Parts: sequence; structure tokens; C-alpha cells
Amino acid sequence: MAISAMKNLFKERKIPFLFSFFLLLVFVTFILISNSQKSPVFIATDISQHHSETPISSNPIISQTQLNPITKDSNPSEDFGLNDTKNDELGVENFDWKLCKGAVAVDYIPCLDNSEAIKALKSRRHMEHRERHCPDPSPRCLIPLPDGYKLPVPWPKSRDMIWYNNVPHPKLVEYKKDQNWVVKSGDYLVFPGGGTQFKDGVTNYIESIQKTFPEIDWGKHIRVILDVGCGVASFGGYLLDKNVITMSLAPKDEHEAQIQFALERGIPATLSVIGTQKLAFPDNAYDMIHCARCRVHWDGDGGKPLMELNRILRPGGFFVWSATPVYRDDERDKKVWKAMVALTEAICWKVVKKTFFDSAGVGLVIYQKPVSSSCYENRRENNPPLCDQNNRSNSSWYASLDSCLVPLPTSSSGNTYEWPAPWPQRLNNKPERLSQKTDNEDIFDEDTKHWAALVSDVYLGGLSINWSSVRNVMDMNAGYGGFASAIIDRPLWVMNVVPISESDTLSIIFDRGLIGIYHDWCESFNTYPRTYDLLHSSFLFGNLTQRCDVVEVVVEMDRIVRPGGYILVQDTMPMLNKLSSILQSLHWSVNLQQEQFLLAKKGFWRPHDKVRK
Repeated sequence: MAISAMKNLFKERKIPFLFSFFLLLVFVTFILISNSQKSPVFIATDISQHHSETPISSNPIISQTQLNPITKDSNPSEDFGLNDTKNDELGVENFDWKLCKGAVAVDYIPCLDNSEAIKALKSRRHMEHRERHCPDPSPRCLIPLPDGYKLPVPWPKSRDMIWYNNVPHPKLVEYKKDQNWVVKSGDYLVFPGGGTQFKDGVTNYIESIQKTFPEIDWGKHIRVILDVGCGVASFGGYLLDKNVITMSLAPKDEHEAQIQFALERGIPATLSVIGTQKLAFPDNAYDMIHCARCRVHWDGDGGKPLMELNRILRPGGFFVWSATPVYRDDERDKKVWKAMVALTEAICWKVVKKTFFDSAGVGLVIYQKPVSSSCYENRRENNPPLCDQNNRSNSSWYASLDSCLVPLPTSSSGNTYEWPAPWPQRLNNKPERLSQKTDNEDIFDEDTKHWAALVSDVYLGGLSINWSSVRNVMDMNAGYGGFASAIIDRPLWVMNVVPISESDTLSIIFDRGLIGIYHDWCESFNTYPRTYDLLHSSFLFGNLTQRCDVVEVVVEMDRIVRPGGYILVQDTMPMLNKLSSILQSLHWSVNLQQEQFLLAKKGFWRPHDKVRK
């Protein structure tokens, strides 16, 4: 009727034609805008366009006035932070995102910061309060950015210095000021390469270990290491120069943000504790395990902590222990050393070297795990006993620590265990454990070829990824580690995640000289916010969404990825469209390519939500 009325005005010449035409344009524009505001599709498109107008490369700095206040007496998971309604006609959700609240909101790790579950624990004697306690349902709130957050310092400069405002935690600076862990210098935190046991510097410490025991042969014989109680991960950071990949491990404890420092530096690291549950690694995984004053009571709880190291240490692998009981003679240290001698003899570890570094005033002992179970069978006492393999799974996800010894594997010919080929040959050699199942070797070969071609033809050449800004990478469903293998020549590292709901291939990944971990993507990952530059997955979401809400998984991905970082997903178009809708509502820029790839880039946007007290 409105348009008919306008036509009558023209005919009667009651208003000039040009002015009438102008009124008609205004009227039509008003109708279009009104309708578009009801459309979630239009909103998502507008978000993407607005995002692209402010490129990430401009390196914006977030001021305090742009962030909403976070209360100090609340739990981030108390407010799930999202109201979503579904448009039945379009199948698209409208999201009203909220910021997480509470004292730890900026560094919130849902499964490690669940204060209600931690308060309800009956015991903390065995570090139960440092273990995973995931909230149910998973929180959907978004993590605020620290005041003054910037794009991270690029690798390799980041190994030695990072922006203070990105990880604004000064406690370690003061607490470890005499040990050269970390120093604040202007806008930076600087890592001089010191440590409690690295009094001559970590480089000298690393060189001294090999001089003491040349069989270690960094980067050839020894490729994959676990550093327990890693501090700020300088040991692992400097071993990268030797072609050694180190998983730096520590709990979220009073040593404020040590794993966050490590990841901000671009050094592989994860949060975990040796408490009552197994570490999320397979049996016989690591070439070496290192502990420098790591504050773990190895003989505690009947020796279960050391037996957990024995479980994940490769047959013939080494445990390097640098701690005061090795070289001091006071009563306490002598008591600990005596207990350690008894325990290591019971599990058939032999001392291959014990030494003292005069210049640094510290010492260490190097143990070696046996390569066959014959020693276990010939012990005077069957204590600890051998595990019953018929009633035991290799999976360590939420599994209690063993109080038994895992029988050692043999080669396919029945002989004693064979060490992997020297690095880098072991990357593409067929691991011995592949032969345990029919057709695995052919699948492994095809998988390796597939990823080599896809990475070369598509990922490196066909997608708009600034690979020079990518350092910390996570493959969310790594399979045999083909993606990590194909990208091995770039200056980055990959955390290979094997979901617990998929085939257990994590042992193969370690055999190749790569690192990884088990995880369930229906729960939060053990890492700080803003710690990865790129998350990758290949047909992960189909099975995953049968068990959990895809929105919660995307919220977790948003928590993990740094501003300026990427998500690269290969999946079906219906799933990619679903993911695209959620990511665009988070103001990520999204591109769909070749009807199977989604590439999304995270910006600095956070909802301007006033947190309810």
C-alpha cells in the first residue's frame, strides 16, 4: 500500500519527481535494513566484512578501558556465558557471547581451575588438587585478553624474550631472581638460560651431560624427551638446537605460569602432574626423561611415581636425575638416596653414570631401563609384580597409576626390543609396533604419502596462511602423525593429539620421533589460553558431535588459539558450514575452499560484557 500511495503522488504531481524518487529510495532502504537485522546470515556476513577492515598485522594493543572488569571472588565456570537460540528455518544459531569472570578468567583452564570440585576433594596428599576436574557442562564463556596484549614475539627471538603484558606474572622473576630463570627488562621478560641446576647456564649443562655419557648422542640416538618439573623450559628450548624435541611438563602450581611462559616462548609444553593418575602418554614412549630438582618424591606411595616413569620410558631409555640426594651427604638426602637405590634396583634400572660438575656445584645420575623382561623374572622378590597384560589397556586417560611393572615388548621376530633408527631416518621408517596389526604398514605408507602431497599442494601453497607467524601447532586428531611429518622442515613444532575415541596410534607417533598426547575433545585441553598459533583437524567433528556439543568444542578452540592464529579444518560441507557460523559469530574471518577446507583467522575481538557480580 505504501508503494501504491507513492505512485498516486506522482500522478497528481503534488510533489516534484526527483524529491519523490528520493523518498522512495529512503523507504525501500529502511525496509531492507529492518529485515536484514533479523537475519543471522546477514549478521555473520557483516561480522566477517567488518573484521577484514582491521587486519591482524596492524598489531593492535588492547587497553584496559576496552576490557570489562573481572571480579576476584567468582569462578569463571559459574556463568556459562552464552545464550543461543536456533532459527529453525535457516538452521543457524544466534549467539550472545559473554566474558568469563573470576580472578583467573584471563588465564582460565576449565579442567584445572574448577574451584568447586577442588574444594570438595577428600584428600590432597597425592596432588589430587592439581589433576583434572572438568566442569559439567563445559563453560561457554570467552576468555578476556590481558591488558596490553600484543602479537607474540616471533621465533626464534621468542626463545629468549617475550612480551611481559602477554604473560604478566612477576612472581617467578622475584622468586627465582638468584637462579636466572627469568628477568623483567622493560616491556619484556627475558630468559637468560639459567635454572636451579644450570648454574653455568643450560647450554653448558646440556653439553656436560653428553660429555659425561657420549652414548646419549643428542639429536640422533636421543630424539624425544620428557622434562618433568621443567620450570620455564629452558632445557627443552636449548635442546631444539640439537634436533631434540622435549615435552616440558609441570603442574599449574605456585610456580606461577611456568608452562605459560614456555608456550609463549614457542617451546613444547603441557600441564600435568604425577599424582594419582597416569600421564596421558602411551607405554614405552620417551627416549629419555629428565628431572632437575623437579620436587617429585619418586619413592612415595610405594614407588608409584617412579614406576610411572618406567611405564612411559622406552626400553633402553635413560632417566637423568639432577638433585641434591645424588651429591649431598646430609641425613635427609642420604635417606632419599637410599630409598632411590632400593627402588631402582627393584625395577631393574642400572646406573650407567654418576657424576659431579665442580664448576656448577651440582651432580647427576643417569639410569638406564632394561631392554628385556629377563631381569624382572630373575629378581629375588617379585616386588613390584609384573602387570597382567590381559586385563590392562595401553590407554592412560583417567587411569590410576600402576603398582606393577609393564612387561617389556619384543621385536616381531621374538628378540629383545630394538631401538628406533637414528633421527631423522626414524621419521619415515616403519615403526616395529606397526607389525602388530594386519595391513597397518600399507596404511602407514599411504597416510605418509597423502599428507606429504596435501601439505605441499594445498596447505603451504594454496591457503592464505602466513606460515612465518606460525610456531606452536596442534593436530587435533593426528593419526600416525602424517601432518606433522610433512611439515617437519618448517621452524615450528606440532602437538599430536590422539582422541581417546579413535584408534590408538600415539605409540607410532613417538616411535617416529614426534611428540603427542591423549585427549577427549568433549573436555578442555590442559593448556593456558592463547598458546597455539594453528589448530588443525581432519574429519574430526563427525564422530565428535555424536558425543558432545560442537559449540563447546569451538569455544575451547577459541580459548587455545592466539589472536592472529588460525584454525584449519578438513571436513564435510555441512560440518564446515556449521563451524563457519559459530566462528563468524566470534568475529573470526572465515574462508571455505575446495568444498572441504575451512581456514579461519582469529582477531582481537572480545564481547564488551559487563560481568555480573
